[in-house]
Amino acid sequence: MTTEQKVERVLEVEGRFPLGAVLAVVDLARSTWHYHRRIRRSYEEKYGHLRRPLQEIACGHPEYGYRRATVELRARGHRVNRKVVQRLHRLWDLPLLRGTKRPKPSGIRQAIQAAGRRIDRRPRGRARIAPFKLLYTDFTELVYANGRKKAHLIPIVDHKSKVAVGWAVGEQAVTEVALEAWKAARQMLSKLGVSWRGVIVHHDQDPVFTSYGWTSRLLLKDRVQLSYALNGAGDNPEIEGFNSRFKTENQSLFNEARTFEELVGILAERFEYYNRERRHSAIGYLAPLSYVKSLKHPTKTKKSLRASQI
Repeated sequence: MTTEQKVERVLEVEGRFPLGAVLAVVDLARSTWHYHRRIRRSYEEKYGHLRRPLQEIACGHPEYGYRRATVELRARGHRVNRKVVQRLHRLWDLPLLRGTKRPKPSGIRQAIQAAGRRIDRRPRGRARIAPFKLLYTDFTELVYANGRKKAHLIPIVDHKSKVAVGWAVGEQAVTEVALEAWKAARQMLSKLGVSWRGVIVHHDQDPVFTSYGWTSRLLLKDRVQLSYALNGAGDNPEIEGFNSRFKTENQSLFNEARTFEELVGILAERFEYYNRERRHSAIGYLAPLSYVKSLKHPTKTKKSLRASQI
């Protein structure tokens, strides 16, 4: 077993067992562990934005080594030294990925491919769509503890009212976290007296949103219409805009969170503030829940909407 492999084994169980005992089992010196841990952390923090493009290159061009991968990266606008790419290949096991046969697309993936442009189910006249008929969602990375830690947030936001009907956060962007956000969304919709049956949930084609766990829960059990972006984040600007503003406005608070639990508490408070107090220009400078309340109790002004739209 190489030193890198030993480090990987320790990383897999880090925090679950005493470090000294784990190092003894894999026969790894404590000084060697800390050195490789520090190098790995610094590289992942500095070049983490290259992981996805390098993985795409490894899958799309399995014959490319780190030299050709470097040229391909530069063609995509990433200026990086080939020695850095070589180290990232080893760090993320990309040679193993390149040597692995591409798996057959899942049944869900095949259905998406067969549907073509029809997988984007958002109505064309979105300006007139009623509240809680179209929801947007996606994962976004949060940095907290003064930049030392990262988490993944997934909000679910209504197109018309701008209400964040649900959210969840986890240490990784996985299906379980997404389903936790959807569970919270169902609970809020129930409190508002709104049925989620037939609602359109729009997101990209990331593995979480094409997983059996996500699609079976929403599509089959809850009778939700799933809508997929054709061109990644570019086809989901509403949630991208929400995530960007939410992080910008609250980053100083996230930096104060020392633990994951403290981060969850801050997020709960900020989403409460967003829904109940933060004014939104697109809904007449009302807070999202105040806007929803105005629909249930419309005034005589022409701008008011009928309660039957909910």
